[in-house]
Amino acid sequence: MSKKLTGNQIRQDFIDFFVEHGHTAVPSMSLVPGGDATLLFTNSGMVQFKDVFIGTDTKPYKRAVDSQKCMRVAGKHNDLEDVGRDDTHHTFFEMLGNWSFGDYYKKEAIAWSWQLLTEVWGLPKDKLYATCFKDDKGNVPQDDEAADIWKEQPGFDPEHVLFFGRKENFWQMAEFGPCGPCSEIHIDLGEERDNLRGTDHVCGVNGECTRYLELWNNVFIQYNLFEDGRLEPLPAKHVDTGMGFERIVSVLQGVDSNYKTDLFTGSLEVLRSLTGHTEKEMLADFTPYRVICDHVRSAAFLIADGVVPGNAGRNYVTRMIIRRGARFGTKIGLTEPFLAKVAEAVIAEYGDFYPELEKNKATILDNLTREEVRFARTVEAGTAHLQNHLDDIRASNKTSLDGHIAFDLYATYGLPFEISRDIAREQGLDIDEAGFTTAKEVHAKASGGGKAMGKLGGEDSEYFANIFKDLQAKKKLGAVGVEYDPYNSPRVEGEVLALVVGGESVSSASLDDVVEVILPKTGFYIESGGQVNDEGYIRGNDWEIEVTSVRRAAAGVIAHIGQVISGQPKVGDKVVAEVDTVRRHNIMRNHTATHLLHKALHEILGDHARQAGSLVSPKYLRFDFTQPDGMTPEQIERVEKMVNEAIAADMPVLKVTKSLDEAKKEGAMALFGEKYGETVRTVSILDSDALLAENVEAKYSYELCGGTHIDRTSDIGAFIIVSEGSAAAGIRRIEAVTGRGAYELINKRFKTLKQTASILKSSVDEVPQKVESGQSEIAELKKQLSELRAQSALSTFNVQLANIQTVKDANVLAVEIPDSNVDTLRMLADKFREKYPQAGAAVLVTGATVIAVVTEDLVKRGLKAGDLITGIGGKGGGRPNLAQGSLTADINDALSKLAKVVEEKLK
Repeated sequence: MSKKLTGNQIRQDFIDFFVEHGHTAVPSMSLVPGGDATLLFTNSGMVQFKDVFIGTDTKPYKRAVDSQKCMRVAGKHNDLEDVGRDDTHHTFFEMLGNWSFGDYYKKEAIAWSWQLLTEVWGLPKDKLYATCFKDDKGNVPQDDEAADIWKEQPGFDPEHVLFFGRKENFWQMAEFGPCGPCSEIHIDLGEERDNLRGTDHVCGVNGECTRYLELWNNVFIQYNLFEDGRLEPLPAKHVDTGMGFERIVSVLQGVDSNYKTDLFTGSLEVLRSLTGHTEKEMLADFTPYRVICDHVRSAAFLIADGVVPGNAGRNYVTRMIIRRGARFGTKIGLTEPFLAKVAEAVIAEYGDFYPELEKNKATILDNLTREEVRFARTVEAGTAHLQNHLDDIRASNKTSLDGHIAFDLYATYGLPFEISRDIAREQGLDIDEAGFTTAKEVHAKASGGGKAMGKLGGEDSEYFANIFKDLQAKKKLGAVGVEYDPYNSPRVEGEVLALVVGGESVSSASLDDVVEVILPKTGFYIESGGQVNDEGYIRGNDWEIEVTSVRRAAAGVIAHIGQVISGQPKVGDKVVAEVDTVRRHNIMRNHTATHLLHKALHEILGDHARQAGSLVSPKYLRFDFTQPDGMTPEQIERVEKMVNEAIAADMPVLKVTKSLDEAKKEGAMALFGEKYGETVRTVSILDSDALLAENVEAKYSYELCGGTHIDRTSDIGAFIIVSEGSAAAGIRRIEAVTGRGAYELINKRFKTLKQTASILKSSVDEVPQKVESGQSEIAELKKQLSELRAQSALSTFNVQLANIQTVKDANVLAVEIPDSNVDTLRMLADKFREKYPQAGAAVLVTGATVIAVVTEDLVKRGLKAGDLITGIGGKGGGRPNLAQGSLTADINDALSKLAKVVEEKLK
């Protein structure tokens, strides 16, 4: 290497190299894996191509290259505990990858890896090693093919080909399915990089020390693993490679830590300017610096992808890493909010390649500071309580704190488990993680939460892929499979190509059977992007199926799921498949309305109000958006008005298909958690027909969206916000209705208003005034009633004073005051103390409420007000001279015990 490359140059070198070799440069998918319910975060480069590997999707290219944003901070792949302790682990990282989908294979992948590393980047050939697969179980053939190709590379030392078993060199996506051998590339960094130098250890590739570093993993997906253990070759072989970006940058820049690369230089300089530490002082206490730099980078990317701090799931992770970063700041003397300053350096470093950072800069900085300030309010109390618990378990010779206590600390003081564990481990103790998880799950269920993850998906894709191949062989389907056009074909004619009942192909189905139907084409919309799937009917000459769902069963295969409601459908029957257009139009109104709502939220609240989830159904729409505080009634009214004005403006809605790059360059909004292909559908709402005619780029709203939409905004009819509330911490939710739903709500509310007017004997317009007047009258009557009850209670109290008992020189009163309240009881307690400023004890009861009062001289003799309540069978507490509680026992029986309680307690 003649010159030191920057991190940005290294990333671009990688992409450019493979583009020159026929690859399509693909942008990173979001950290929120769109359409994948099995993952909390995108945790590897292959996530965005998973559907290709399991057979439920295809791409318009055979070769791809990318740099993928990844997070490993939860579940099986969790690097959090190691971050800061060493120089290589991160919660957020980039994975460089090149991909072949049934195109090139081992020969090209290995040759290009060698060429890039040695010729483009100039790494020393004699320091590079390659590992290949040798099955330690003896069931899978040894990968001699890869080994031989390595030995053919110019300047490669044949002795540097090493064989390892399944743990190191065999890759599986899941327990069953696509899999294959890997070939890893390692580099010898030299004896000086051996962290175990001078000790007895295994020093070598995949050894125990840090001298040998894995750079790149080439995965060759060539087998399909079945549940019975069979391993069969795949019809098309794939290549999936991954190279840790931070790791290769550290090697090419010649530093001994990922955190010493230029990727972190700006962040570290900001931190040093805040702490006043020299570089030497920083390196002497490097752990807090590493943690802060890592966590701020992760939080910035998460917030840019719409994951704001919150209490559950992904949002909890964002909150946790922000708070953990803030706590490590206190270890280097930072007591004022500082994370946003570090984030500015992150955005400056990464913003050119990841424009979402610059675009959401204000939101990132605001969320970081807001969360940091919120944590500062409770962290001192939380850590003090934690320390008390840690002291207790140390005193009892235990080493682990109950996880339920750790959850209470999080629920009460916002102290994340990971921070509690950090503090415990710093003192040689630990926390029961299983107990914390159990307590958290119980809390989630009690508060309406549920499981976040689902099945992998595509479990039966191979079965449907075989049906597809059979239909292709019979010339019933072409290369692309079932034609899918939900935008222009609500009614299609065709032939029943296949029927599947109970997971088995059948030639005919019977009445009431739940069946999956494959047709040559369909106009039924498949659920995606928050929009529910279409429903409708498939009709033959003498039979009918009611369709309730549609799915992409495999690449090229769309299955209509429904129930036979008449007749006996057969394969080969001529049919008409028809979408329920009334239901579809209701959905379309609601979907276009969400775009208008998104626009209005940006205008009224600000650009930070980004979509964070949605549901578009025929009955209503639900829209989640990032917003730290609840909307005011005035803001809700303004948003609703703005949407209705856009509807009344009768603006045209233009739907155009174009490349993803072109759409993004034009400013189309990509939505949170969505997965986009290379070709996308855009939905523009135009200010006027003139814009449509002149193709002017100024648009009222412009989003990437594959859903179905109406042609003009006026078709929506009306838009009414039904509710606005919290969906999660930092996430607000609006539910609204349009069209028929809006009419039904208006009609229902107007009927209620007219009924109210009739009851009040007024006109509709006079209802507010009548209600206000009535409330004033009611308030006055309640006041009078309260005064009468107080007088009655005082009268009862004065009568009962005649029945006062003397116990050990104390004046004791036990009295029930019917139909009273706690304020009146307190007033009577004061009256009692006025009457008996010394040697007095009383218990006053109304309903289930009880108040006890004791004079100070009796308190000194050992009698406390709380003891009186518990002594007669109640529950409660307070000050020694005045306590309040509840009483569920029989009042007369309870009050009869008072004298005995006083006698026992009074000294």
